[in-house]
Amino acid sequence: MSEALSRGIPRIGDTAPDFQAITTQGELSFHRWKEGKWTLLFSHPADFTPVCSTEIAELARRADEFAQLDTRLLGLSIDSIHSHMAWRENLRWILQVSIPFPLIADIDMKVARLYGMLHEQASATATVRAVFVIDPKHVVRALVYYPLNVGRNVDELLRLVLALQTADRNAVACPVNWKPGDKVIVPPPKNEAELSERDSHTDYEKLDFYLRRRSL
Repeated sequence: MSEALSRGIPRIGDTAPDFQAITTQGELSFHRWKEGKWTLLFSHPADFTPVCSTEIAELARRADEFAQLDTRLLGLSIDSIHSHMAWRENLRWILQVSIPFPLIADIDMKVARLYGMLHEQASATATVRAVFVIDPKHVVRALVYYPLNVGRNVDELLRLVLALQTADRNAVACPVNWKPGDKVIVPPPKNEAELSERDSHTDYEKLDFYLRRRSL
């Protein structure tokens, strides 16, 4: 057993565990299904529950925004495939929304345990609201956990994915509350040569030797 699996929750920088699963869109092999894309793997406590219904509906409405970031959505709970299908149809009827992404029917809790989505102090029979942002190389880049009684913020999930992609693409960091159009952080120098190189950039906003910002 790998270190990541033995401690229960894959951490940032770990390879996201691969798995096979039954979903509302058929059988799925996770790494193959990702096809080199970013992925938001998330769990919800249960079908036909109020908070989960609002979350799934909002993610469905915003799915095109994730697609524009080359990001796939994949949901999970320990409900049956029949429950998932009935819930999808119910949400179509009561909230006028179609769910375009697959939902994993994790009856045996295999994937939930693999990703540390079951927190027994919260519930022994329902997954917490876990979110894993996984990059095209299958590396876990971020993970966020919410309790059973508080829904997630989809705007923040979109911002998180975009910030990670922006940081990767430009070799920068994103400061507090960063959003597109804001300045980014230039990584601090690790040696004198890098410090001199940074000093040559007249377009950097210089707050101190370790804190400099620039526009993209």
